[in-house]
Amino acid sequence: MRRRLQKLLDEKVNPMVAQHGGQIDLVDYVNRTAYIRMSGGCQGCSSSKATLSQGVEKAILEAYPRVAQVVDITDHDNGVNPYYTS
Repeated sequence: MRRRLQKLLDEKVNPMVAQHGGQIDLVDYVNRTAYIRMSGGCQGCSSSKATLSQGVEKAILEAYPRVAQVVDITDHDNGVNPYYTS
């Protein structure tokens, strides 16, 4: 499942967030929960919550209904160069 989730991120999600200098990676998949980390322009971005709920989470849950939730473990307070700032 981990490989399939990362492949989905690489093929469907990351091309979109790469336009803003970002990347999203799967950190782990445990007990039907996908843990992701945002980096680059996504880390610290004021739109990261929308990206998570409307992009990442939606893509994962539609492709893999057995995933119950997606959790962002990114430390957004330490973003170095977010595309958008709040």
